[in-house]
Amino acid sequence: MTTIDGEVAAGFEPVGEAFAANFARRGDIGAAVCVYQDGRPVVDLWGGIADPDTGRPWSRDTLQLVYSATKGATATAAHLLAQRGALDLDAPVAKYWPEFAANGKAEIPVAWLLSHQAGLVALDQPVPLAEALAWEPMVAALAAQRPLWAPGTAHGYHGRTWGWLVGEVIRRVSGRTPGRFFADEIAIPLGLDFFIGLPASERDRVSRMVYQQPEVDLTTAPPESIPEELRELVAAWRDPNSFNNRAFSVTDPAEIDFNSPRVQAVELPASNGIGTAHGLARMYAALIGEVDGVRLFTPEALASAIKEQASGADQVMVAPSRFSSGYMLPTETNPMTGPNSFGHTGRGGSLGFADPEHGIAFGYVMNHIIGGPNDMRAMSLVDAVRRSLA
Repeated sequence: MTTIDGEVAAGFEPVGEAFAANFARRGDIGAAVCVYQDGRPVVDLWGGIADPDTGRPWSRDTLQLVYSATKGATATAAHLLAQRGALDLDAPVAKYWPEFAANGKAEIPVAWLLSHQAGLVALDQPVPLAEALAWEPMVAALAAQRPLWAPGTAHGYHGRTWGWLVGEVIRRVSGRTPGRFFADEIAIPLGLDFFIGLPASERDRVSRMVYQQPEVDLTTAPPESIPEELRELVAAWRDPNSFNNRAFSVTDPAEIDFNSPRVQAVELPASNGIGTAHGLARMYAALIGEVDGVRLFTPEALASAIKEQASGADQVMVAPSRFSSGYMLPTETNPMTGPNSFGHTGRGGSLGFADPEHGIAFGYVMNHIIGGPNDMRAMSLVDAVRRSLA
């Protein structure tokens, strides 16, 4: 039986029960969940194994890579600059990054980068991985790239490129790398255990990810065996030239080893944030209210940050999606705890979000990378939060 440690406030017992069930029935190996309500933690739990190779147990300070849940942290950095008047989200990107104007991009506003409307999901020529990790070559390639659709006419999830695009704007405006700006202006003031670019001193705290292979490879399954609602998506998976494939093939090789210390040490503001569930929830709590004397967004900045910017058919994910300027908004498959919620998921199941209506902030991190429609771990925890509120 998995050992679970931490605290649960009265009334939030369903979250603890759901967390235990995730280990017993839904495949968790090592994980943590944290819920803040009105600026204070009401759930802070962790359990399982951080490194299956050594048997190292998950502890209160175990760090976990959260893939695209990182985008919520990076979006927060951009909006903090906007709140201070240093960054105008409606201004052209080229105002801050002149080289970006090449190939018909002179009028693209910063907001379209944040909301996945710029049409820069892929590159005509992928960048060697070592050069992409060095930052400048990838930034130069994106500045020279032509949009793959008329910017502003559609949206599609910029899964990998988003981090370099938004991160370079943050760097040009602040004079600091996005990971450094996040540390200085957000993580340190709030005491967050969350990093974009892992310091060497924290390496031993990081869990090791385990990847679950799908039981059925739909890309090779007979067409007639694929459920009708999945056929368009599977067709995109099978097409090497689809936006779905190209969006995650902007480096050469396309596959990135996110367990690698080298990859964890560089700054990939779309995908290699590393932290605790508590750090993720605490950041979101400080976006909607005060946490130990610190509030990141004014009410006006919050309203601007979570206003819907794009919705409907996603050119990359081949499914409906909704975005504000950098945050995911609730959908039927990811309702969070209410219609005013905002946050971001990450590959394999991680999730961070806030719900200003209920004063809720949520963080869930785990090292068993499952994902897909059958992975109900995060949703079971969110459902338990909703039951606790009811």
